[in-house]
Amino acid sequence: MAAFGTLFMPEMAISWFDGSAWSEPKLVASDSIQLHPGAHVLHYSSTCFEGLKAFRHEDGSIKVFRMDASMARFAQSSRLLALPEIDPAMSSRMITETVARFASEVPAPPGSMYIRPTHFGTEPAIGKAAAPSSTSCQYILLSPVGDYFAGGDSCLRLLVEDQGMRCAPHNGMIKSGGNYASALRPILAARAEYQADQVLFCPGGDVQETGAANFLLIDGDEIITKALDESFLHGITRDSILTLARDLGMRVSERPLSVDELLERAAKPGCEAALSGTAAVLAPVGTLIYRGKEYAVGSGKVGETTVRLRQALNDIQWGKAEDRFGWLTSIDL
Repeated sequence: MAAFGTLFMPEMAISWFDGSAWSEPKLVASDSIQLHPGAHVLHYSSTCFEGLKAFRHEDGSIKVFRMDASMARFAQSSRLLALPEIDPAMSSRMITETVARFASEVPAPPGSMYIRPTHFGTEPAIGKAAAPSSTSCQYILLSPVGDYFAGGDSCLRLLVEDQGMRCAPHNGMIKSGGNYASALRPILAARAEYQADQVLFCPGGDVQETGAANFLLIDGDEIITKALDESFLHGITRDSILTLARDLGMRVSERPLSVDELLERAAKPGCEAALSGTAAVLAPVGTLIYRGKEYAVGSGKVGETTVRLRQALNDIQWGKAEDRFGWLTSIDL
């Protein structure tokens, strides 16, 4: 299987907003977008996206996981970036019709079809540095992906950064490419200097998120994670894991978590930490690096609770457990 997110279906659904209305979505070649070099997105980063997956069940059916939540966040990101308003129902139809078109290409578990809705400003107006684009485009790109943990379920190393932040605080809840770009330089520096996999941004000592995933601390039967505000991304996988944790009788604490408390709790036997996101669901964290010193999280190995929560979510996605929360949308084949 090709590297995650590098293999694409040959067609995608696309729709254009001309300043007053959206065009009827249609399937076009995936490499067919033509933009004016003055397009708003190329100069002022007026773009947002989503990431969700479709799964093949044993009975041959195809299910999309939490599409409604992704479309609500897609609409919210568009609104907060002052992009033209999208119609979540139309975007959802674009997803279901495109997935249906390539249903035969949806891999069996543990693989899946990664779905990337994208929305960006197209108006050719380089004078609009402080004004939104009046025109835009949205499309649905599909990428079949394999098992995220095919190379082994190894623990991540995180550099704890208590000075800088991932992105501008008022933009944190927007799923925008600019937020990921702003985290790249510190991530690359952390890899070069500390062989860290990611940076855990903790501005002012407040534990927030990494460059591309939410952070969860698991201490016994309690999960601790930052309470939702506009400074960081409201992860749909994060919400799913917390829902399952409550259902399993765990205590979920959405509250401030300081670096000092994080390091103190991480040193306890049995403590676990994980990153939540669409690609990996839950990726275990084994080491925290802070001010040049390394701290093992619990045993430094993959924790039982992390595995149990990830499996509980995978079982719903793969049709091996009842979808009691109404998270799956069926694709008409």
